[in-house]
Amino acid sequence: MSNIFNTPDTTASYAAADVQNNKVMAVLSYIGILVLIPILAAKESPFARFHANQGLILFLCEIIFAVANMILSAIFAFLGPLVLLWTLVAALVNIAFLVLLILGIVNAAQGMAKELPLIGKFRILK
Repeated sequence: MSNIFNTPDTTASYAAADVQNNKVMAVLSYIGILVLIPILAAKESPFARFHANQGLILFLCEIIFAVANMILSAIFAFLGPLVLLWTLVAALVNIAFLVLLILGIVNAAQGMAKELPLIGKFRILK
């Protein structure tokens, strides 16, 4: 389990001035729809773009899970005891999303470009 948090750290490949000047944009990347702010306002910052990519992937995963959760909750509502099990699973997944969100914000605030566990290796933004 400890290996899951041992993700690549590419902080050294970003200019110190870029990191310092764009920490706020990087933090905003992890706060839901606010990911659009660094995507649109900090296009020229590789550091902000790295975190915007991480935040966008996290946000999309949260949306996909929310839709799946609504559908599965409706299905399991008719199956009696399974609804309790699904509720527990959904709560654990939401806690995992919260942990990833906090981890991303902490990394951004500390000026680190470290991938999020599980989802960090995916790239949407170039």
